[in-house]
Amino acid sequence: MMPSPEHETDIVIPDIGEAEDVEVIELCVAPGDTVEVDDPLIVIESDKASMEVPSPFAGTLRDLKVVLGDEVNAGDVIATIAADAPTPAADAAEPVEERAFSRGARGGDPSQESAGQTEEVEVTPTPAAESPARPVTVADVAVPHTPTGTGRVYAGPAVRRLARELGADLEAIRGSGPRGRIVKDDVKAFVKATMTAPAPAASLPAVPVIDFARFGPVEEVPLTRLQARGGTNLYGSWLNVVHVTQHDEADVTELEAFRKSLAREGEERGVKLTPLAFVMKACAENLRAFPRLNASLNASADGLILKQYHHVGFAVDTEEGLVVPVIRDVDQKGVWQLAAEIAELSASARERRLKPDDLQGGCFTVSSLGRIGGTGFTPIVNAPEVGILGVGRLATKPVWDGLEFRPRAVLPLALSYDHRAINGVEGGSFMVELTRLLGDIRRLVM
Repeated sequence: MMPSPEHETDIVIPDIGEAEDVEVIELCVAPGDTVEVDDPLIVIESDKASMEVPSPFAGTLRDLKVVLGDEVNAGDVIATIAADAPTPAADAAEPVEERAFSRGARGGDPSQESAGQTEEVEVTPTPAAESPARPVTVADVAVPHTPTGTGRVYAGPAVRRLARELGADLEAIRGSGPRGRIVKDDVKAFVKATMTAPAPAASLPAVPVIDFARFGPVEEVPLTRLQARGGTNLYGSWLNVVHVTQHDEADVTELEAFRKSLAREGEERGVKLTPLAFVMKACAENLRAFPRLNASLNASADGLILKQYHHVGFAVDTEEGLVVPVIRDVDQKGVWQLAAEIAELSASARERRLKPDDLQGGCFTVSSLGRIGGTGFTPIVNAPEVGILGVGRLATKPVWDGLEFRPRAVLPLALSYDHRAINGVEGGSFMVELTRLLGDIRRLVM
Protein backbone atom coordinates (compact mmCIF):
# COMPACT_ATOMS: atom_id res chain seq x y z
CA MET A 1 0.00 0.00 0.00
CA MET A 2 1.46 3.33 -1.10
CA PRO A 3 1.93 5.90 1.71
CA SER A 4 -0.25 8.98 1.64
CA PRO A 5 1.46 12.00 0.09
CA GLU A 6 2.55 14.61 2.64
CA HIS A 7 3.17 18.33 2.53
CA GLU A 8 4.66 20.54 5.19
CA THR A 9 2.55 23.40 6.44
CA ASP A 10 2.75 25.90 9.28
CA ILE A 11 0.23 25.94 12.11
CA VAL A 12 -0.58 29.34 13.57
CA ILE A 13 -2.33 30.68 16.63
CA PRO A 14 -5.99 31.14 15.61
CA ASP A 15 -8.14 34.16 16.32
CA ILE A 16 -8.14 34.63 20.10
CA GLY A 17 -10.35 37.68 20.28
CA GLU A 18 -8.87 40.78 21.86
CA ALA A 19 -6.32 38.88 23.92
CA GLU A 20 -2.67 39.76 23.27
CA ASP A 21 0.66 38.32 24.39
CA VAL A 22 -0.92 35.15 25.81
CA GLU A 23 1.49 32.79 27.53
CA VAL A 24 2.31 29.24 26.46
CA ILE A 25 1.78 27.20 29.65
CA GLU A 26 1.86 23.62 28.35
CA LEU A 27 3.37 21.71 25.42
CA CYS A 28 1.20 18.71 24.50
CA VAL A 29 3.38 17.29 21.71
CA ALA A 30 7.01 17.06 20.63
CA PRO A 31 8.70 16.94 17.21
CA GLY A 32 8.24 13.54 15.63
CA ASP A 33 4.86 12.91 17.24
CA THR A 34 1.95 11.79 15.10
CA VAL A 35 -1.16 13.89 15.61
CA GLU A 36 -4.76 13.66 14.48
CA VAL A 37 -7.13 16.47 13.62
CA ASP A 38 -8.11 18.44 16.75
CA ASP A 39 -5.37 16.88 18.90
CA PRO A 40 -4.10 19.59 21.29
CA LEU A 41 -0.67 20.98 20.41
CA ILE A 42 -0.14 23.58 23.12
CA VAL A 43 -2.12 25.25 25.89
CA ILE A 44 -2.17 29.04 26.11
CA GLU A 45 -3.49 31.21 28.91
CA SER A 46 -4.84 34.74 28.79
CA ASP A 47 -6.01 36.84 31.71
CA LYS A 48 -9.45 35.24 31.43
CA ALA A 49 -8.97 31.57 30.66
CA SER A 50 -6.73 28.76 29.50
CA MET A 51 -7.38 27.17 26.11
CA GLU A 52 -5.93 24.45 23.93
CA VAL A 53 -4.69 25.11 20.39
CA PRO A 54 -5.69 22.02 18.37
CA SER A 55 -4.10 20.73 15.18
CA PRO A 56 -6.18 21.46 12.07
CA PHE A 57 -4.44 18.60 10.24
CA ALA A 58 -3.43 14.98 10.74
CA GLY A 59 0.22 14.19 10.19
CA THR A 60 3.68 14.18 11.75
CA LEU A 61 4.94 17.15 13.73
CA ARG A 62 8.20 18.32 12.18
CA ASP A 63 9.00 21.28 14.40
CA LEU A 64 7.61 23.01 17.49
CA LYS A 65 8.54 26.68 17.38
CA VAL A 66 7.51 27.72 20.91
CA VAL A 67 8.72 26.87 24.41
CA LEU A 68 7.09 27.18 27.80
CA GLY A 69 6.71 30.79 28.83
CA ASP A 70 6.66 32.21 25.30
CA GLU A 71 4.09 34.92 24.63
CA VAL A 72 2.17 34.52 21.39
CA ASN A 73 -0.52 36.35 19.44
CA ALA A 74 -3.03 35.46 16.73
CA GLY A 75 -1.24 34.53 13.51
CA ASP A 76 2.05 33.51 15.15
CA VAL A 77 3.52 30.27 13.76
CA ILE A 78 3.81 27.67 16.53
CA ALA A 79 4.60 24.47 14.64
CA THR A 80 5.32 22.84 11.30
CA ILE A 81 3.54 19.62 10.40
CA ALA A 82 3.97 17.15 7.58
CA ALA A 83 0.29 16.80 6.93
CA ASP A 84 -1.38 13.85 5.30
CA ALA A 85 -2.94 14.45 1.92
CA PRO A 86 -5.17 17.51 2.41
CA THR A 87 -8.84 17.36 1.79
CA PRO A 88 -10.78 20.23 0.24
CA ALA A 89 -12.36 20.82 3.65
CA ALA A 90 -8.95 21.19 5.28
CA ASP A 91 -7.59 23.54 2.62
CA ALA A 92 -10.49 25.74 1.71
CA ALA A 93 -13.74 25.02 3.46
CA GLU A 94 -12.93 26.62 6.80
CA PRO A 95 -10.01 28.75 8.02
CA VAL A 96 -7.87 27.42 10.86
CA GLU A 97 -9.16 30.16 13.11
CA GLU A 98 -12.75 29.05 12.67
CA ARG A 99 -11.90 25.35 13.00
CA ALA A 100 -10.01 25.82 16.25
CA PHE A 101 -12.16 28.33 18.02
CA SER A 102 -15.38 28.73 15.98
CA ARG A 103 -15.76 32.25 17.32
CA GLY A 104 -18.03 34.93 15.95
CA ALA A 105 -16.99 38.43 15.03
CA ARG A 106 -16.06 40.74 17.85
CA GLY A 107 -19.11 41.81 19.80
CA GLY A 108 -20.99 38.70 18.68
CA ASP A 109 -22.19 40.15 15.34
CA PRO A 110 -21.79 37.43 12.69
CA SER A 111 -22.22 40.01 9.93
CA GLN A 112 -18.79 41.43 10.78
CA GLU A 113 -16.96 38.15 10.17
CA SER A 114 -15.29 37.32 6.85
CA ALA A 115 -12.42 35.10 5.81
CA GLY A 116 -10.32 37.95 4.48
CA GLN A 117 -11.13 40.56 7.09
CA THR A 118 -8.28 41.45 9.42
CA GLU A 119 -7.76 44.20 11.93
CA GLU A 120 -4.97 46.67 11.37
CA VAL A 121 -1.85 45.69 13.28
CA GLU A 122 0.61 48.30 14.41
CA VAL A 123 3.97 47.50 12.78
CA THR A 124 5.63 50.89 12.82
CA PRO A 125 9.02 50.39 14.43
CA THR A 126 10.03 52.65 17.24
CA PRO A 127 13.56 53.97 16.71
CA ALA A 128 16.00 52.65 19.28
CA ALA A 129 17.08 55.30 21.72
CA GLU A 130 19.95 55.53 24.11
CA SER A 131 19.13 55.02 27.77
CA PRO A 132 18.07 58.37 29.21
CA ALA A 133 20.14 59.92 31.90
CA ARG A 134 17.05 60.20 34.08
CA PRO A 135 13.85 58.15 34.47
CA VAL A 136 11.09 58.69 31.93
CA THR A 137 8.37 60.93 33.36
CA VAL A 138 4.83 61.72 32.31
CA ALA A 139 6.10 64.98 30.85
CA ASP A 140 8.31 63.04 28.41
CA VAL A 141 5.47 61.01 26.94
CA ALA A 142 2.44 63.26 27.43
CA VAL A 143 1.32 66.42 25.70
CA PRO A 144 -0.48 69.25 27.50
CA HIS A 145 -4.10 69.21 26.41
CA THR A 146 -7.66 69.69 27.45
CA PRO A 147 -9.76 66.65 26.50
CA THR A 148 -12.16 67.63 23.75
CA GLY A 149 -13.65 64.29 22.80
CA THR A 150 -12.95 64.98 19.10
CA GLY A 151 -11.15 61.67 18.62
CA ARG A 152 -8.52 63.30 16.35
CA VAL A 153 -5.74 60.91 17.29
CA TYR A 154 -3.27 59.34 14.85
CA ALA A 155 -3.25 55.70 15.97
CA GLY A 156 -4.26 52.31 14.59
CA PRO A 157 -7.05 50.07 15.90
CA ALA A 158 -4.64 47.81 17.80
CA VAL A 159 -3.16 50.80 19.62
CA ARG A 160 -6.60 52.20 20.41
CA ARG A 161 -7.66 48.84 21.84
CA LEU A 162 -4.53 48.67 24.00
CA ALA A 163 -5.20 52.20 25.26
CA ARG A 164 -8.78 51.27 26.19
CA GLU A 165 -7.60 48.18 28.06
CA LEU A 166 -5.01 50.18 30.02
CA GLY A 167 -7.28 53.18 30.59
CA ALA A 168 -4.90 55.55 28.79
CA ASP A 169 -6.13 58.77 27.17
CA LEU A 170 -4.69 58.79 23.64
CA GLU A 171 -5.18 62.54 23.37
CA ALA A 172 -2.67 62.91 26.20
CA ILE A 173 0.04 60.76 24.60
CA ARG A 174 2.90 62.05 22.46
CA GLY A 175 3.41 59.84 19.39
CA SER A 176 6.91 58.73 18.42
CA GLY A 177 6.01 57.17 15.06
CA PRO A 178 6.14 58.84 11.65
CA ARG A 179 4.15 62.10 11.53
CA GLY A 180 3.43 61.77 15.24
CA ARG A 181 1.69 58.40 14.96
CA ILE A 182 1.09 56.78 18.38
CA VAL A 183 2.51 53.25 18.63
CA LYS A 184 2.06 50.63 21.34
CA ASP A 185 5.35 51.50 23.03
CA ASP A 186 4.11 55.09 23.46
CA VAL A 187 1.00 53.85 25.25
CA LYS A 188 3.00 51.51 27.48
CA ALA A 189 5.55 54.22 28.31
CA PHE A 190 2.74 56.65 29.18
CA VAL A 191 1.05 54.14 31.49
CA LYS A 192 4.35 53.20 33.13
CA ALA A 193 5.28 56.83 33.68
CA THR A 194 1.84 57.54 35.13
CA MET A 195 2.02 54.58 37.50
CA THR A 196 5.54 55.43 38.70
CA ALA A 197 4.81 59.12 39.16
CA PRO A 198 4.92 60.37 42.76
CA ALA A 199 1.73 59.30 44.50
CA PRO A 200 -0.64 62.01 45.68
CA ALA A 201 -1.14 62.54 49.36
CA ALA A 202 -4.55 60.80 49.23
CA SER A 203 -3.20 57.54 47.78
CA LEU A 204 -3.90 54.24 49.47
CA PRO A 205 -1.49 53.38 52.28
CA ALA A 206 0.90 50.56 51.48
CA VAL A 207 0.41 47.18 53.16
CA PRO A 208 3.37 46.52 55.47
CA VAL A 209 5.84 43.88 54.33
CA ILE A 210 6.22 41.27 57.07
CA ASP A 211 8.64 38.37 57.35
CA PHE A 212 6.14 35.72 58.43
CA ALA A 213 8.89 33.13 58.83
CA ARG A 214 9.76 34.85 62.10
CA PHE A 215 6.60 33.39 63.61
CA GLY A 216 6.83 29.83 62.32
CA PRO A 217 7.26 27.63 59.25
CA VAL A 218 5.90 29.06 56.01
CA GLU A 219 5.64 28.03 52.37
CA GLU A 220 5.24 30.42 49.45
CA VAL A 221 3.34 29.17 46.41
CA PRO A 222 2.81 31.23 43.25
CA LEU A 223 -0.63 32.19 42.00
CA THR A 224 -1.60 30.81 38.63
CA ARG A 225 -1.53 33.31 35.81
CA LEU A 226 -5.33 33.22 35.75
CA GLN A 227 -5.57 33.88 39.49
CA ALA A 228 -3.09 36.76 39.31
CA ARG A 229 -4.81 38.42 36.35
CA GLY A 230 -8.23 37.78 37.88
CA GLY A 231 -7.10 39.36 41.13
CA THR A 232 -5.92 42.44 39.26
CA ASN A 233 -9.26 42.73 37.47
CA LEU A 234 -11.21 42.34 40.71
CA TYR A 235 -9.05 44.91 42.44
CA GLY A 236 -9.63 47.36 39.60
CA SER A 237 -13.37 46.73 39.73
CA TRP A 238 -13.46 47.19 43.51
CA LEU A 239 -11.61 50.52 43.27
CA ASN A 240 -13.59 51.89 40.32
CA VAL A 241 -17.13 50.65 40.98
CA VAL A 242 -19.28 52.25 43.68
CA HIS A 243 -20.52 48.99 45.19
CA VAL A 244 -23.86 48.58 46.94
CA THR A 245 -25.28 45.16 47.85
CA GLN A 246 -29.00 44.45 48.25
CA HIS A 247 -29.99 41.25 50.11
CA ASP A 248 -33.24 39.30 49.89
CA GLU A 249 -34.67 35.78 50.00
CA ALA A 250 -36.78 33.97 47.43
CA ASP A 251 -39.35 31.33 48.38
CA VAL A 252 -38.64 28.68 45.73
CA THR A 253 -40.71 25.86 47.20
CA GLU A 254 -42.89 25.45 44.09
CA LEU A 255 -39.94 25.90 41.78
CA GLU A 256 -38.02 23.13 43.54
CA ALA A 257 -41.02 20.79 43.46
CA PHE A 258 -41.42 21.42 39.73
CA ARG A 259 -37.69 20.98 39.07
CA LYS A 260 -37.54 17.66 40.94
CA SER A 261 -40.64 16.41 39.09
CA LEU A 262 -38.61 16.72 35.87
CA ALA A 263 -35.77 14.47 37.07
CA ARG A 264 -36.88 11.48 34.96
CA GLU A 265 -37.27 13.64 31.85
CA GLY A 266 -33.81 15.07 32.53
CA GLU A 267 -32.33 11.57 32.53
CA GLU A 268 -33.98 10.87 29.20
CA ARG A 269 -32.65 14.10 27.76
CA GLY A 270 -29.21 13.57 29.29
CA VAL A 271 -29.46 16.97 30.98
CA LYS A 272 -29.37 17.73 34.70
CA LEU A 273 -31.79 20.54 35.45
CA THR A 274 -30.22 22.68 38.18
CA PRO A 275 -31.63 25.71 40.03
CA LEU A 276 -29.03 27.88 38.25
CA ALA A 277 -30.85 27.47 34.93
CA PHE A 278 -34.04 28.90 36.47
CA VAL A 279 -32.14 31.72 38.19
CA MET A 280 -30.42 32.77 34.96
CA LYS A 281 -33.70 32.63 33.05
CA ALA A 282 -35.40 34.77 35.70
CA CYS A 283 -32.52 37.27 35.67
CA ALA A 284 -32.70 37.64 31.88
CA GLU A 285 -36.44 38.24 32.00
CA ASN A 286 -35.98 40.74 34.83
CA LEU A 287 -33.30 42.63 32.88
CA ARG A 288 -35.97 43.44 30.30
CA ALA A 289 -38.01 45.17 32.97
CA PHE A 290 -34.95 46.94 34.42
CA PRO A 291 -32.83 47.90 31.37
CA ARG A 292 -30.43 50.05 33.40
CA LEU A 293 -29.09 46.86 35.00
CA ASN A 294 -28.49 45.55 31.46
CA ALA A 295 -26.14 48.42 30.67
CA SER A 296 -22.61 49.76 31.04
CA LEU A 297 -21.34 53.22 31.85
CA ASN A 298 -19.72 55.02 28.93
CA ALA A 299 -16.03 55.94 28.97
CA SER A 300 -16.60 59.27 30.70
CA ALA A 301 -19.11 57.77 33.19
CA ASP A 302 -21.68 60.43 32.31
CA GLY A 303 -24.07 58.17 30.38
CA LEU A 304 -25.30 54.60 30.07
CA ILE A 305 -24.94 52.26 27.11
CA LEU A 306 -28.22 50.32 27.12
CA LYS A 307 -27.82 46.87 25.55
CA GLN A 308 -30.59 45.38 23.45
CA TYR A 309 -29.38 41.82 24.05
CA HIS A 310 -29.39 39.74 27.23
CA HIS A 311 -26.20 37.71 27.60
CA VAL A 312 -25.65 36.37 31.13
CA GLY A 313 -22.38 35.07 32.54
CA PHE A 314 -21.98 32.58 35.36
CA ALA A 315 -18.95 31.96 37.56
CA VAL A 316 -17.16 28.59 37.30
CA ASP A 317 -14.48 27.50 39.75
CA THR A 318 -11.55 25.69 38.10
CA GLU A 319 -8.17 24.46 39.29
CA GLU A 320 -6.54 27.47 37.62
CA GLY A 321 -8.96 30.02 39.07
CA LEU A 322 -12.38 31.56 38.54
CA VAL A 323 -13.70 32.03 34.99
CA VAL A 324 -17.01 33.49 33.78
CA PRO A 325 -18.41 31.90 30.60
CA VAL A 326 -21.26 33.77 28.94
CA ILE A 327 -24.51 32.32 27.60
CA ARG A 328 -25.97 34.46 24.84
CA ASP A 329 -29.61 35.48 24.45
CA VAL A 330 -30.70 33.83 27.69
CA ASP A 331 -34.10 35.50 27.44
CA GLN A 332 -34.77 33.59 24.20
CA LYS A 333 -33.91 30.12 25.55
CA GLY A 334 -35.79 27.63 27.69
CA VAL A 335 -34.45 26.15 30.91
CA TRP A 336 -33.58 22.81 29.27
CA GLN A 337 -31.35 24.53 26.73
CA LEU A 338 -29.85 26.74 29.44
CA ALA A 339 -29.10 23.73 31.64
CA ALA A 340 -27.37 21.98 28.74
CA GLU A 341 -25.26 25.05 27.91
CA ILE A 342 -24.35 25.56 31.57
CA ALA A 343 -23.12 21.98 31.80
CA GLU A 344 -21.21 22.20 28.51
CA LEU A 345 -19.49 25.50 29.30
CA SER A 346 -18.68 24.40 32.85
CA ALA A 347 -16.97 21.27 31.51
CA SER A 348 -15.10 23.30 28.89
CA ALA A 349 -13.91 25.72 31.57
CA ARG A 350 -12.55 22.95 33.80
CA GLU A 351 -10.93 21.20 30.83
CA ARG A 352 -9.46 24.48 29.49
CA ARG A 353 -11.42 24.23 26.25
CA LEU A 354 -13.25 27.57 26.41
CA LYS A 355 -13.16 29.65 23.25
CA PRO A 356 -12.48 33.41 23.44
CA ASP A 357 -16.04 34.11 22.33
CA ASP A 358 -17.33 32.10 25.31
CA LEU A 359 -15.93 34.76 27.66
CA GLN A 360 -17.09 37.94 25.93
CA GLY A 361 -20.22 40.02 25.64
CA GLY A 362 -21.73 39.52 29.09
CA CYS A 363 -24.38 41.97 30.34
CA PHE A 364 -24.92 40.57 33.85
CA THR A 365 -23.32 37.85 35.97
CA VAL A 366 -24.63 35.18 38.34
CA SER A 367 -22.27 33.75 40.96
CA SER A 368 -23.68 30.75 42.79
CA LEU A 369 -22.15 29.29 45.95
CA GLY A 370 -25.12 27.03 46.64
CA ARG A 371 -23.15 23.78 46.63
CA ILE A 372 -20.42 25.22 48.84
CA GLY A 373 -22.73 26.70 51.45
CA GLY A 374 -23.15 29.97 53.25
CA THR A 375 -26.16 32.14 53.89
CA GLY A 376 -24.89 35.04 51.85
CA PHE A 377 -21.89 36.94 50.48
CA THR A 378 -21.05 40.20 48.74
CA PRO A 379 -20.19 39.57 45.07
CA ILE A 380 -17.92 42.06 43.27
CA VAL A 381 -19.37 43.60 40.12
CA ASN A 382 -17.75 42.23 36.96
CA ALA A 383 -16.99 45.62 35.35
CA PRO A 384 -17.86 47.00 32.85
CA GLU A 385 -21.15 45.34 33.81
CA VAL A 386 -23.12 47.21 36.47
CA GLY A 387 -24.75 44.29 38.30
CA ILE A 388 -24.03 40.81 39.63
CA LEU A 389 -26.26 38.38 41.53
CA GLY A 390 -24.85 36.21 44.30
CA VAL A 391 -26.81 33.02 45.09
CA GLY A 392 -26.37 31.31 48.47
CA ARG A 393 -27.30 27.87 49.75
CA LEU A 394 -30.88 26.71 49.43
CA ALA A 395 -32.31 25.98 52.90
CA THR A 396 -35.59 24.88 54.42
CA LYS A 397 -36.96 27.47 56.85
CA PRO A 398 -40.19 27.90 58.83
CA VAL A 399 -42.20 30.70 57.22
CA TRP A 400 -45.33 32.22 58.76
CA ASP A 401 -48.26 32.13 56.34
CA GLY A 402 -50.67 34.07 58.53
CA LEU A 403 -51.99 31.02 60.36
CA GLU A 404 -48.99 28.87 61.12
CA PHE A 405 -45.34 28.26 60.35
CA ARG A 406 -44.79 26.06 57.32
CA PRO A 407 -41.50 24.62 55.97
CA ARG A 408 -40.47 26.48 52.83
CA ALA A 409 -37.47 26.23 50.50
CA VAL A 410 -35.72 29.59 50.75
CA LEU A 411 -32.94 30.82 48.45
CA PRO A 412 -30.74 33.71 49.73
CA LEU A 413 -29.84 36.29 47.09
CA ALA A 414 -27.41 39.22 47.07
CA LEU A 415 -27.45 41.81 44.29
CA SER A 416 -24.34 44.01 44.01
CA TYR A 417 -24.58 46.97 41.64
CA ASP A 418 -22.74 50.12 40.62
CA HIS A 419 -24.41 52.95 42.51
CA ARG A 420 -23.35 55.42 39.81
CA ALA A 421 -25.72 53.70 37.39
CA ILE A 422 -28.32 52.16 39.70
CA ASN A 423 -29.99 53.85 42.65
CA GLY A 424 -31.22 52.04 45.73
CA VAL A 425 -34.88 52.08 44.74
CA GLU A 426 -34.13 50.50 41.37
CA GLY A 427 -31.83 47.90 42.90
CA GLY A 428 -34.40 47.02 45.55
CA SER A 429 -37.20 46.85 42.97
CA PHE A 430 -35.11 44.52 40.81
CA MET A 431 -34.72 42.16 43.76
CA VAL A 432 -38.40 42.26 44.69
CA GLU A 433 -39.43 41.37 41.14
CA LEU A 434 -36.76 38.68 40.91
CA THR A 435 -38.03 36.97 44.05
CA ARG A 436 -41.57 37.10 42.60
CA LEU A 437 -40.40 35.42 39.40
CA LEU A 438 -38.58 32.69 41.30
CA GLY A 439 -41.48 32.28 43.69
CA ASP A 440 -43.95 31.69 40.84
CA ILE A 441 -42.19 30.46 37.72
CA ARG A 442 -45.41 30.73 35.73
CA ARG A 443 -44.60 34.42 35.45
CA LEU A 444 -41.62 33.51 33.24
CA VAL A 445 -43.98 32.64 30.39
CA MET A 446 -46.23 35.67 30.75
